Amino acid sequence: MERRSFIKNTGLTAASLAIASSDIFAKPTAGDKVKTALIGTGLRGQSHLELLLKRDDVDVVAICDTDAKMLDMAKKIVSDSGKKMPQIFTGNVYAWKDLLSKTTLDGVVIATPWEWHAPMVLGSMDAGLKYIGCEVVMGITMEDHWNIVRAAEKYNANVMMLENVCYRRDVMAVLNMVRQELFGELLHLQGGYQHDLRGVELTNATGGVGAEFGPKAFSEAKWRTHHSVYRNGDLYPTHGIGPIANYININRGNRFLSLCSFSTKTRGLHNYIVKVGGENHPNAKVRFKLGDVVTTMIHCNNGETVFLQHDVNNPRPYSLGFRVQGTDGLWMDVSNTIYIEGKSKQNDEWDSADEWLTKYDHPLWAKYSNDAKGAGHGGMDFFVINAFIESIKRKAPTPLDVYDAATWSAITPLSEQSIDLGQQTVDFPDFTAGQWMYREPVFCLNDEY
Repeated sequence: MERRSFIKNTGLTAASLAIASSDIFAKPTAGDKVKTALIGTGLRGQSHLELLLKRDDVDVVAICDTDAKMLDMAKKIVSDSGKKMPQIFTGNVYAWKDLLSKTTLDGVVIATPWEWHAPMVLGSMDAGLKYIGCEVVMGITMEDHWNIVRAAEKYNANVMMLENVCYRRDVMAVLNMVRQELFGELLHLQGGYQHDLRGVELTNATGGVGAEFGPKAFSEAKWRTHHSVYRNGDLYPTHGIGPIANYININRGNRFLSLCSFSTKTRGLHNYIVKVGGENHPNAKVRFKLGDVVTTMIHCNNGETVFLQHDVNNPRPYSLGFRVQGTDGLWMDVSNTIYIEGKSKQNDEWDSADEWLTKYDHPLWAKYSNDAKGAGHGGMDFFVINAFIESIKRKAPTPLDVYDAATWSAITPLSEQSIDLGQQTVDFPDFTAGQWMYREPVFCLNDEY
């Protein structure tokens, strides 16, 4: 939908949601417990479940999944915690609707395959929920993203993408440095999802090395790999773009204007199938559409450029490839280096980033580092769940909101569109309907979450 039509259809509802201040909301009452439910008890959902069960301020009242094996694993996690067993919803792919209609909830966490995110987020809002935490990504099509934004505005609901990399310790220390203008005025930023996932997208039935995807495979390989068969774009942009968006205040004083994506040939998944399953394996005949490396460039309203890469189907060490470059210096995570003109130890030589990152450690990490120990993704997952639950307790806006979720996630269908059009540059929609000009940065400025 064109931006003009969006403004006409939604009027000023965007403004009322976008500029809401946490100051007007009530503080939590001592002894109150947040009633939550979990839809999706796969490995990611189980990680969220463990964190929710560890909290004394949360009751997990319901869980839902269609996979009996994953449900059994989730029930064991509950039993081991000593907490009361939640109500179980299963039996068919729409059991989540029964969960929403038959339980009283303060918030829901969604950790299901990508194609279910948009209908479940929308269904949660239709059921009256004001707090929805959803794993990446928000939707498959641009229409999915617009529908979620419109519904959140209609219901005044908080939709938080559970994007954990925004809370990575070095990423937050660099955010602290950016806000103190150590790098000067920001010019160019890089990030991505560069991670060898061949053993995740192709498995055997028990999760070991194999060449299967779909019903014969395990966990994410049951569904995730199908997207690589039928789609060509940046399928997982949020780990790279989330921290970058916070650095340059996207949707809060800045916005993305345009996007252009390129894709290489596709070889990695086919080669892996042949390697582990042989040339005669049925899946060796599958033609994958997803290019092995998808590169995206984004131009911003305030003049910055953003470079993203999606690279998951070939051998490589893990790296999100962050680079934050400003007029006074830069940080590069792949080499763990920083250079600040006039402040680095020697001119034209890199400093190890460790000393800088320790000095500018974000206050939230300094406060919660012990609580974050043992949480998934090096402690990052603690901060995600903590922010979501604390927002519910305070009846306050979540620090990452529906506009962030839609903007970051929309890179996927926009990159697909750009590639389909022969690498044409496409306009980036303004989900805030102009409110980005007035909204203030909020991420990790609260001293509690």
